[in-house]
Amino acid sequence: MSSDSKGSRLPGFYNLTLKERMKLLAGTGHLTPEELAALSGAAGLTPDQADHMVENAAGVYALPLGIALNFIVNGRDVLVPMVIEEPSVVAGASFMAKLARTGGGFIAQTDSPVMIGQIQVLDLADVYAARLALLEHKTQLLAEAAEIDPVLQRLGGGPCDLEVRLIENSPVGPFMVIHLLYDVRDAMGANAINTACERLAPRVEQITGGRVLLRILSNLADRRLARARCTIPLSSLAFDEYHAEDVCDGIISAWAFAAADPYRAATHNKGIMNGVDAVVIATGNDWRAIEAGAHAYAARSGRYTSLSTWGKDAQGNLVGTLEMPMAVGIVGGATKVHPAARAALRLMGVQKAGELAEIIVSVGLAQNLAALRALVTEGIQRGHMSLHACQVAIAAGADGEMIARLAEQLVAEKTIRIDRAEEILQEWKAK
Repeated sequence: MSSDSKGSRLPGFYNLTLKERMKLLAGTGHLTPEELAALSGAAGLTPDQADHMVENAAGVYALPLGIALNFIVNGRDVLVPMVIEEPSVVAGASFMAKLARTGGGFIAQTDSPVMIGQIQVLDLADVYAARLALLEHKTQLLAEAAEIDPVLQRLGGGPCDLEVRLIENSPVGPFMVIHLLYDVRDAMGANAINTACERLAPRVEQITGGRVLLRILSNLADRRLARARCTIPLSSLAFDEYHAEDVCDGIISAWAFAAADPYRAATHNKGIMNGVDAVVIATGNDWRAIEAGAHAYAARSGRYTSLSTWGKDAQGNLVGTLEMPMAVGIVGGATKVHPAARAALRLMGVQKAGELAEIIVSVGLAQNLAALRALVTEGIQRGHMSLHACQVAIAAGADGEMIARLAEQLVAEKTIRIDRAEEILQEWKAK
């Protein structure tokens, strides 16, 4: 598929001007002129649209949107939009995707889009008897929840199970939690889940004799996991003075550090989320929910650890995997309201929420590899220096061609500070 006019290999894309990149995307049919305008900000989210999305709207806020190249996910070439302010993330993900292409790209898979709604029941005379009573009425409760959204039912979604948990060691004493498992199809699902929980609350009180308090979804969407794996041929890992075997062993050792130590795991997983969040934001999904679910999942054993794994196959090639909750949608919410989010989904060509989740988890794995590779070889800062220097140059007052010139000098001096940038600008003005 890499030979397709809509492939994700766009050699020289980085060296093009912004206008040339947009022209290329339009010329290859990736996006329409209207969609490009939405991504460029020329026809993006308006203040009037924002006023209908949040309270007390006073404007809109823009972030850079880059295109990650080279991705093959389940045999399909994908250009991936990423919204992020941090330098080197888009480039890092793109280059790791290029390495992964040599091993067939990313293989990804998702569970059914089942979310969990929680109903907390307090003031129970006998939590054990109440649990059994609820289970006896499971069929009736699921039938009642199914009446809420007949359209979702026709699409194959809706309530699919009901579980009851007892929380015995609580500061307020024992209470019960009902888990309503709900297939939300191509939606993120928060509204559907919350509505269903609200609907069942009175009936739950009748059955149990207790008092329902919270009725809300859980962002630990561990029934809705996404997984990705990739194989990097050993020969692809060598560069400059770094031997392939040393790079491979270094990446595995760095991962082992994160697997064993929560202080390292936090930063390790943050690198994964650099890639994940950037695509989630670009598509108008709830990145706070994804973050919460990811970190809770990383601590599911009782100890916070790495979300990814890295090791070797029988041939000595580097193999990586990533598994995490991925509750994203392509219908409803900002995904339909925000013009740039719609254009981002169109750019990736996704037709199902599961496809989007598979792309996102693949980007997370690629970004994890980029960070690990940098850490065990040339250091994390080298990739950041050039773009960070440009930001410092702009902050110091440089504009036009002077930005690149000043950034180049800061990098050469290895002193990327705003005070030094201001000094250089003053020196140039004095000449």
